[in-house]
Amino acid sequence: MVSEVDLNNTVTEEEREEMENELTKLEEEITTLKQVLASKEKRHLELKQKLGITPLCELRQNFSKSWYDMQTSTAYKKTSETLSTAGQRTSAAFSNLGNAISRKFGDISYSIRHSMSLPTMRNSPSFKSFEEKVESTVSNIKSKVGGTGGAGSFEEVLSSAAQASSQDTPTNNMTENNEC
Repeated sequence: MVSEVDLNNTVTEEEREEMENELTKLEEEITTLKQVLASKEKRHLELKQKLGITPLCELRQNFSKSWYDMQTSTAYKKTSETLSTAGQRTSAAFSNLGNAISRKFGDISYSIRHSMSLPTMRNSPSFKSFEEKVESTVSNIKSKVGGTGGAGSFEEVLSSAAQASSQDTPTNNMTENNEC
């Protein structure tokens, strides 16, 4: 167990013997401490089993504590607030964009209705195709913007778009809400 150390004859035989004795005692103490530690670890496991603390339960507790610590951290709170604000601004921007597109379609449909003879044009195949596309587009826009789901007939869509266009004055809400 004890290996010989060549210290260039600077250690006397008596000192060497003392060091070997001390080394032997230290090895015995280390062995005793390992046995005590093993005994304590065994008792630790027994108590956990009696209390019903399983490794899965401990893992769950550690995860919950880590999650709580993360949520209460300043960085998490700032990130959460920033993402919330960004989501609100993005939602407002899309809403404003949808309103602007709806008004534009209203302006276009109003112009078409007043500049052309609608009853004579309605019978042409190209106008029927255009009518279907406009009804579909307006219906999609209204459903995405949060308007009514049903678009109604083409004339109803045109008149409601024209009314919305004449009642609403365009505003630039994006620049008012977005302070950069």
